[in-house]
Amino acid sequence: MNSKTEIGRRLFGLSVLGTGLTGLVKVALGETTKTPPPEPIPKAALPKASPEAAARKNSGNPRTLCYVGGYTRSGPADANAKGITLFEMNAETGVLTQLGQITPADNPSFLALSADHRFLYVVNEISDFGGQKSGSATAYSIDQRTGVITKLNTVATGGADPAFLSVHPSGRYLLVANYTGGSAAVIRIQPDGSLGELSDLVHNTGPKMPERAKDNPPGNYAVSDHSAAHMRMIQADVAGRFIIGCDAGLDRVYVWKLDPDKGVLTPAATPWLTMEPGSAPRHFCFSPNGKVIYILGEQNSRIVVADYDQEMGAMSVRQTASTVTAKFRGSTLAAEIGLHPSGKFLYVTNRLGDSIACFRVKDDGSIELFDEVWERANYGRSFAFDPSGKFMFVANQRSDSITSWRVNPDTGALDFTWNFTPTGTPSAFAFFTLDEV
Repeated sequence: MNSKTEIGRRLFGLSVLGTGLTGLVKVALGETTKTPPPEPIPKAALPKASPEAAARKNSGNPRTLCYVGGYTRSGPADANAKGITLFEMNAETGVLTQLGQITPADNPSFLALSADHRFLYVVNEISDFGGQKSGSATAYSIDQRTGVITKLNTVATGGADPAFLSVHPSGRYLLVANYTGGSAAVIRIQPDGSLGELSDLVHNTGPKMPERAKDNPPGNYAVSDHSAAHMRMIQADVAGRFIIGCDAGLDRVYVWKLDPDKGVLTPAATPWLTMEPGSAPRHFCFSPNGKVIYILGEQNSRIVVADYDQEMGAMSVRQTASTVTAKFRGSTLAAEIGLHPSGKFLYVTNRLGDSIACFRVKDDGSIELFDEVWERANYGRSFAFDPSGKFMFVANQRSDSITSWRVNPDTGALDFTWNFTPTGTPSAFAFFTLDEV
């Protein structure tokens, strides 16, 4: 792999100072002065507890637990994660407390829960599984009293460096996006939650695209790898009728039908949506009713808002919106996009610029930027809300921390909690509520 491709793929060679972002946001968006932060808590004083002790302490009350994955190798130069970490969230403060020991895992960069929260599925973002040019996926069972996970099995994903996975609504298949492999994989899920055979593997092909989009922010030197197909995300639509996949290398958003018995993908009548050349579609999310899809371009830091035909799987673009303010200049790479559980607000993390873009969602599904918040950390790769929607958590890949915000349920405004949770090279979350038994 040449140096340009390596920079484009994970973009770890770029370093952009966030100086001036606070002033920019205040000028552009009128941010008000926040309450001074409390004194930081020394790392040695951060709370830890065994799962059993936490269970006894909170007996009789639902508990909010969270798994965090990260890079242990083959990611940034300093991959500091050790595996999968289990945390419990304080429902009042949002503070995360580590439970027990970290579960060793090989580059567990993305996580997904089964619908009943009995199983956790993890990609191992590697390219040498079993001596093949393939990554792998691992299944774990979840102890319903403690949240502790037990490994069931690991299988090949059929392509190198899987970067995303999701569970099909039927619960019968695991959908995997192989980034370097440029392929979409379908893996059977066995009745006991373990992973079975690979039922399909689709390789995307298309013309070579530019490494930068024409509509990216001024002064943006960051590039996305367009040397080949690079599947970045795959997930079913809200109704479960179609499978949607982002290919950041071909600048396409693919649409397939999944045979429920054979586990085979077939192209929809309109097989893909063509995105802005060089934009690198990375992630997407749907409106709660499934009629609008929000697609995030990594390289140009823009959101494409499209009407989604649930019967045909077709998309019709009706709006684009930047994830940075009009005054922004410099390098930026959009990372994660997600709707608040209320469906009223949309958020995006911007790496390098290290900000969170905050949008209002109008009644017709269109969006309006109302704030851009400094992350107070480095390289916010992903974010997630706790099940109640009260808090937002950001995984800061380069600064080895998780930071959190309290979400105003009426305005969507983010209020920094000043909680920093030290976590080696975090990259993904899986939150759920565990009822006591």
